[in-house]
Amino acid sequence: MNWFRNRSLRRTLALWLLPLAFVLAFFFYPLLKILGLAGEGGTGMITWMAIWRPLRFSLLQAGLSTLLTLLIGLPAAWIFGRFAFPGKRLLAALTTLPFILPVVTAAAGFNALLGPNGWLNLLAMRLLGLENPPISLLNTLGAILLGHVFYNTAIVIRLVGSAWAGLDVRLEHAARVLGASPWQALKEVTLPLLRPAVLSAALLVFLFDFTSFGVVLLLGGPRFATLEVEIYIQALQMLNLPLAGVLSLVQLGFTLLFIVLSNRLGSGVSVPLAPRLSGEGVRRPRTPAEWVFVWGGVLTLAGLLLAPLAALMARSVVSLESGDLTLAYYRELFINRRQGLFYVPPAQAALNSLLVAGLATGLALLLGMLAAYAARGKAGFSRWAETALMLPLGASAVTLGLGFIITYGKVAGAPGFPVLLPVAHALAGLPFVLRAVQPALASIPPSLGRAAAVLGASPWRVWREVDLPILGRALLVGGVFAFTISLGEFGATTFLTKPDFPTLPIAIFRFLGQPGALNYGQAMAMATLLLLVCAAALLLVDNKMPEKKNP
Repeated sequence: MNWFRNRSLRRTLALWLLPLAFVLAFFFYPLLKILGLAGEGGTGMITWMAIWRPLRFSLLQAGLSTLLTLLIGLPAAWIFGRFAFPGKRLLAALTTLPFILPVVTAAAGFNALLGPNGWLNLLAMRLLGLENPPISLLNTLGAILLGHVFYNTAIVIRLVGSAWAGLDVRLEHAARVLGASPWQALKEVTLPLLRPAVLSAALLVFLFDFTSFGVVLLLGGPRFATLEVEIYIQALQMLNLPLAGVLSLVQLGFTLLFIVLSNRLGSGVSVPLAPRLSGEGVRRPRTPAEWVFVWGGVLTLAGLLLAPLAALMARSVVSLESGDLTLAYYRELFINRRQGLFYVPPAQAALNSLLVAGLATGLALLLGMLAAYAARGKAGFSRWAETALMLPLGASAVTLGLGFIITYGKVAGAPGFPVLLPVAHALAGLPFVLRAVQPALASIPPSLGRAAAVLGASPWRVWREVDLPILGRALLVGGVFAFTISLGEFGATTFLTKPDFPTLPIAIFRFLGQPGALNYGQAMAMATLLLLVCAAALLLVDNKMPEKKNP
């Protein structure tokens, strides 16, 4: 057979073997098991209202969250796309933080800011002389919407802001010369050109809000249930696996629909414009109104992102009873009290997370690097194989956890280390590693490897001394993303973790759900540590990314 004699093709197939086998075994096969499970229960156990109620709320909260995100994100995108101001780079980096920030950390931050013991309630009670907290935002729809805006505003800024910065400013100038007002130029010239980017960003935000789990569960409380939360309730609390399977199929169907629509909008036809210099059209504010608009937007955005995180860090070092500065909550993390919630002290939960994250990162780096090398081959199925490895990025973590339980329940329930946990986390981190390594690998000329081989270097030495120094930065960036994703993963972990092996997000979730100042303070301390780790990872990635030339 010709394909068997082709050495390059055999090498490509060999490289694809392990990554594809991994995705087939731990992504596609569990999805097929969910499909089978959904048909086992029959229609008698599953009512239309049991499906429609969480579906309706999922669509409702996703729509409202998207509108609010656009309301804040579009003016911010204009500020980033058209104006230069002090601290712009720092604020841009800050907007990236929610991408890698665990949902339990954000939930703890909003609790520290808006909760019954939050800073705003304490301030209002002191100023107004009240005995009870006047602000009751947690466990409401408003808290869910606020959490989604916190996470997804950066998407609008990145997508629409980049498109705005790329528009030819001379088109607006021409409209103004022809007598159009600034508002008319914006409405008639700029916005039509930005429509594909705005629609793409809106649909992507809607998708993330629709598949939200942690924000709804932690900030919305038991009264609100999206499809994700209802799957969690039916599978782990009600033990109604057939209904959980049906809800998972509904969730997957809508997610696939939104992904297809997003891809079509992303590849929409754009208006060809003349080449522009980098940064052309970006300027400092000139008029007092522009300065007010820019700094108003900057302060609003900084407040939205910084206020919950600052409240979180402050609450972790201030005693809830006395109001004094203290490190008692951090010291308590190393103590396993008899009345505690764990068989291990909370510090052990942090070590568990580090262990799982380390294993998941190593696995994701190995598979991602193999896939990146395989994608260099000329095999016709490489594009399809690459797409298969990217599909877990759009899948629900809750659905993934349910699929793991259904498929590998005996392994998940076996005593000892939860072996499926790093596997699930690696599946989530694999697309990020692949996307980080591929561009760096494509920048390596094949002639370098051939020249080294001609000089007598073995394939292992060629990779170690030629490829690895070039790929080092990309591997570090992909590894950091995979590590932080694993460290803060919450959805699948709720299904796969064991009571005596809690990870840090699970520990924070349990402590937040328990009464008492000590439990509350320990949750704040653990969330702060998780925040600091993620911020350090972001700084590391930002320093390792290629520098962009600014005008």
